[in-house]
Amino acid sequence: MKTSDLFVKALENEGVEYIFGIPGEENLDFLDSLKDSPIKLILTRHEQGAGFMAATYGRLTGKPGVCLATLGPGATNFVTPAAYAQLGGMPMLMITGQKPLKSSKQGQFQIVDVVNMMRPITKYTKQVVHGSSIAATVREAFRLATEERPGAVHIELPEDIAAEDADDRMYQVATTRRPDADNTAIKTAIKMLKNAKMPLLLVGAGANRKRASVALTAFIEKTGIPFFNTQMGKGVIDERHSAYLGTAALSDNDFLHCAISRADLIINVGHDVIEKPPFFMEEGGAKVIHVNFQPAQIDPVYFPQLDVVGDIATSINRLTTLLEPQQGWDFSYFYRVKEEVQKRLSRYSEDTRFPMLPQSAVHTIREQLDEDGILTLDNGVYKVWFARNYLCYQNNSLLLDNALATMGAGLPSGMLAKLINPERKVVSVCGDGGFMMNSQEMETAVRLKLDLVVIILNDNAYGMIKWKQEGMGFDNFGLDYNNPDFVKYAESYGAHGHRPASHAEFTETLAMALETKGVHLIELAVDYSLNHAILNEGLKEKICIL
Repeated sequence: MKTSDLFVKALENEGVEYIFGIPGEENLDFLDSLKDSPIKLILTRHEQGAGFMAATYGRLTGKPGVCLATLGPGATNFVTPAAYAQLGGMPMLMITGQKPLKSSKQGQFQIVDVVNMMRPITKYTKQVVHGSSIAATVREAFRLATEERPGAVHIELPEDIAAEDADDRMYQVATTRRPDADNTAIKTAIKMLKNAKMPLLLVGAGANRKRASVALTAFIEKTGIPFFNTQMGKGVIDERHSAYLGTAALSDNDFLHCAISRADLIINVGHDVIEKPPFFMEEGGAKVIHVNFQPAQIDPVYFPQLDVVGDIATSINRLTTLLEPQQGWDFSYFYRVKEEVQKRLSRYSEDTRFPMLPQSAVHTIREQLDEDGILTLDNGVYKVWFARNYLCYQNNSLLLDNALATMGAGLPSGMLAKLINPERKVVSVCGDGGFMMNSQEMETAVRLKLDLVVIILNDNAYGMIKWKQEGMGFDNFGLDYNNPDFVKYAESYGAHGHRPASHAEFTETLAMALETKGVHLIELAVDYSLNHAILNEGLKEKICIL
């Protein structure tokens, strides 16, 4: 069979359901091979949209999402999604085309060394130079993409190789069992926990797996140790749990950090230094037990005293079995801090002013969205408010990016979440800046007949940078712009556009959109004027309760 036929067959062997992308001239053999495959081709309007959808598929399923682009500019448009998947720990395979290796008559037209371009931002990148190697290449790429820590891989298929004959051979998809943690490490962790007076549990992105969620919930239930999480660790444990203290939406100096600073031991589960730090370690401060699939990467603000390396769920289950609640533990201060955190976060949550405060928007969306609803975020200052104020009830029910923290991913990730979870309500919240970076994917969402709600928080500016600019004492300069009429823009794609003019109208519009078929875009005017006073000035003046 042709190499391209064998490539598609190898993808089928891996259980691939979708390929997202934009084919080019150099992909035509592959495209022809795909037409009779059960794999569905999802045509997008930009390679970034395809890459973000593939990465989100990997994040939600644990299986590599696959995306396709041509050579040159098509491949370079995959760079940001590659970094998004690699830093975010999302398994993803990128397939790109290339000019013929053996006889090209177009000189260097559109030629970029894509393999070397991808090398720093992937776990594996390879050009196929002979059809006989394609099946092994695909199997190795999938193995590496899913191996902890998951990430991005890339295969380049030149058009002349795609058309060559290849031997029909498949490789069995083998299941890899992750090793258990060393017994000595487990015993040392137990000893440190028994000797602690005020231990805390931190849940990071690496724990956002179903088995780990069950194991960590059982650990909390048995030991009673309070927990907090990173932004990407939200939902691993139901945040309605009485032991939940809050989310470290900032790295330092939030009210939650009053509790963190009093802890003498932190069990840090699933965190690595790629995600923005939830706290800063200091010499003489709390000791840290690092529980993860790999040893800790040492950083000036993160240098754990103990690594418990192995499958996270298994490690936590073993700790749960061996550890009993200790009479010497005292969590009373943590719960006093929790009351203070909740009091601070509830302020403005039901404020009815318009344009809406972000705290009020978060509260309204949480009230309207089902328990199993999925919320995806683009990147902007509103992400801080969702991380602090939005309670998650299930793992991967809030998809935000606190690793690469790229703009433009919110809409494609929401589309993918709805595509593979058609029975669940999905809302994608974007700033006006981030939405416009991949707004053309509205056409893809409409064409796929998705029932999706897109909320644009509109302040006609790059609000995150304006907040930082004000916090550094600089003048307001260079960050304001004009936007299109978002209602007409949505309608031009065949979507439903809405522009509520009050808090009550937004509540009504959101309720209607969640219960109505089709793609709904809600343009919501947002008021960020209190960000500086609350997140900069107010936190600097905070005093931890006694």
